[in-house]
Amino acid sequence: MLENGELLAADDRHVSSGLPGSAPPIDHGHLRRYTMGDQQLEREVLDLFAGELPKTMAALHAAKSEREWKIATHTLKGSARTVGAWRLASAAAAAERDASIVHDPKVRKDVLTACGIAVDDALAYIQAATAAGR
Repeated sequence: MLENGELLAADDRHVSSGLPGSAPPIDHGHLRRYTMGDQQLEREVLDLFAGELPKTMAALHAAKSEREWKIATHTLKGSARTVGAWRLASAAAAAERDASIVHDPKVRKDVLTACGIAVDDALAYIQAATAAGR
């Protein structure tokens, strides 16, 4: 689950180091295939994803039971995979694998922080792409 304070990747093919030259928070090639090249649909999907992220993160923060934790992490993982937000999907998948995290304040905080950073990166990227007319 955690190694040296970092979430282990669920799928190393989709993990980026966050360093310059690394993969962006959203894989537009994946999203383009998912939307069959329809740019308007791509924007709508990204808008829906961006609109739901705060709600999903709120559910994750509010989770009190293992069941609630699993539902929130599974939702986050699925929506992130849909748009190609691989870092976020990886963090959510790692969190989903061990729902007992919900009862461990330190690990829970680390997981919420990792997911929060990935969410912020994805939202900033979507906002910049939208502003650029992508």
